[in-house]
Amino acid sequence: MLRQMSGETLLMAQLLYGCGLRLMECLRLRVKDVDFEHHQIIVRDPKGMHDRTTMLPVTLELSLQAQLQATKHLHARDLVSGHGEVSLPYALAQKYPNAAKEWAWQFIFPSSNLSPDPNDGKMKRHRRHESVLQKAVRQAAIKAGIHKNTGPHTFRHCFATHLLEAGYDIRTVQELLGHKDVKTTMIYTHVLNRGPKAVRSPLDE
Repeated sequence: MLRQMSGETLLMAQLLYGCGLRLMECLRLRVKDVDFEHHQIIVRDPKGMHDRTTMLPVTLELSLQAQLQATKHLHARDLVSGHGEVSLPYALAQKYPNAAKEWAWQFIFPSSNLSPDPNDGKMKRHRRHESVLQKAVRQAAIKAGIHKNTGPHTFRHCFATHLLEAGYDIRTVQELLGHKDVKTTMIYTHVLNRGPKAVRSPLDE
């Protein structure tokens, strides 16, 4: 499927598969959430409401830096035209009045158009809509000849399954996925067909 994709949607899909992100976690990533020095991504306010850290694949760093450069040029143009603001979570806009225009708070995958913020009516550049990646994934599946039910979440499932296949500890995978209960992560061990807790018998080795 990845080989059938290109451009921005390819990078999104690679982040889902390479980092174990959910669709909305990827689209809500902001510039400050990427730490190139430590090769990690901070997933803020995810489904479980607790921030978590996941890896940043080295193979994606150049593509992600190129995406950030393109976004930075877009942000600079918005500032020149009198815009450049982005919606901020919770009450941060009141606490930090200038933060909405700061580069660090901009979405990595911004919308192609400005639109009014329902909270204050200001024209802002929001994140890319989820349907953009959903459509791209469906088209990629068709091109790849995959007739099973697939979507962006398929990449997250593959992330978990492939890590377990590689022998990584289930607790580590649980932490990377942001699951509260290890029982949720245990679901992936059934895909491996390796018996209890995906442990291989030493005799088979």
